[in-house]
Amino acid sequence: MADFRVSPDGLTPTVDEESPATLNGSVEVEDTEDIEAKWGFPLPALYKLSLTFYREKEGKAFHLSYKDKVRLVAYVRQITHGKYDPSNSPPVGYLDVVGNDRRKQWQDLDDMSKESAMLEFCRHLDKTCTQLKPYIEAHRREKEEQERKRIEEEERRIREEEERERLRLEEEQRRRAEEESQRQEQERLQFKEAVYKQLLPQLQPVVEQQHPNNPQQQHVFLQQLQEHYYQQYLLQLQQPARMEQQGDNPVTGSNGESATAPDLEQGLTDLHLSSQAQAPNGDLNRDIDEDEGPDREGTEIAKPTCWTAEDSKEFKEKLDKDSEGMIKVGHGETVTVRVPTHEEGKYIFWEFATDYCDIGFGLHFEWTVAPSNAISVHVSDSSEEDELDDDEEDKPDPERGAKENGPPIDEIIPIYRRDSHQFKFCGSHKYPGRGVYLLKFDNSYSLFRAKSLYYKVYYTRDDPS
Repeated sequence: MADFRVSPDGLTPTVDEESPATLNGSVEVEDTEDIEAKWGFPLPALYKLSLTFYREKEGKAFHLSYKDKVRLVAYVRQITHGKYDPSNSPPVGYLDVVGNDRRKQWQDLDDMSKESAMLEFCRHLDKTCTQLKPYIEAHRREKEEQERKRIEEEERRIREEEERERLRLEEEQRRRAEEESQRQEQERLQFKEAVYKQLLPQLQPVVEQQHPNNPQQQHVFLQQLQEHYYQQYLLQLQQPARMEQQGDNPVTGSNGESATAPDLEQGLTDLHLSSQAQAPNGDLNRDIDEDEGPDREGTEIAKPTCWTAEDSKEFKEKLDKDSEGMIKVGHGETVTVRVPTHEEGKYIFWEFATDYCDIGFGLHFEWTVAPSNAISVHVSDSSEEDELDDDEEDKPDPERGAKENGPPIDEIIPIYRRDSHQFKFCGSHKYPGRGVYLLKFDNSYSLFRAKSLYYKVYYTRDDPS
């Protein structure tokens, strides 16, 4: 039997083609690996392409000899049906030369394996037809192109899935943010409604007194008051945080909580509210004996505590919506804010700031008993101040001591100009007794420019230190 060896090209066998005994060998494993490395296809795929090439091109693009055709047919039958078996093969006539030749070639293959027959088919076709290699190479390039497109399509699909996932996460985050915003808004409305309900019994007498026998105006006025005091209460709640940021100790009450952020159950303690809604027994116009007055004799007036803060912008933005927290001080005018002492308070606190320009500020204390806790604002121009000065020229001390037609007044802080357009000016003072604080904002020195004044006044029960 002739030797079976693999040629350097990986396909063509070196056998004696005249000897049938050379056709029944076996294929080693490394031969199939060499085939795939060389041609780019595993053996089954390479055989399928070679068989397709033979069936489509034989007799058109190339012509094989009768002997080559018979051998290739024998390989195909060995691959399809296995070893030749006369009992399973149709009989061949004596005069059927082609059939007898094909059967003989098939018998000569004996026990050749299917893989060996595939390899021998490809080798023999490659040897006899030089067009097989370009055909296989074209299909390999097409396979590589398809693989490249498949990889690109897979990468595109992955990118699209990642983009869809990103959009889904963004949509989920947006939905959660909306739900959180709605939840916070609902809580805010519930809190606002609770404050409104708490204010209702306190403000109802004020509304009925202001607009008697007019339910429609009472309803509108009540809503305005409730909204106003609700905003004041929010400012009080925020005051301790601002003072803590500035390094100041918040004013604490007897229960250890911040006096500027009272519990909702305790009610609003801002002077704007207490002056109208927290009068004893709901009586806003208490009858006071005119002969009765505060005892000033022997009273030592404490020194005020003053400081500045740099959050004037935020302070002004919050008070800009409050019609009672913002005043226009015209050129040549002096505004006096009268703040009665509160029966539940011991200290007064004030904060103020202006836009663009400075303003004069001073604090006085008038020894009188106010008929109510209501805060009032009095505006006077420079001519009125001059007239008052002229009328009181022969008085020994117009700011301290009894006036002929009014209660005595003590000067706590003299009036001088403050850079309130750059800083928020704050201060506190311990009540010297019952009376009225006079917060004077002086713009009399300005001949042409009006000032926008933002201010807030409140009280505490305990020592702020």
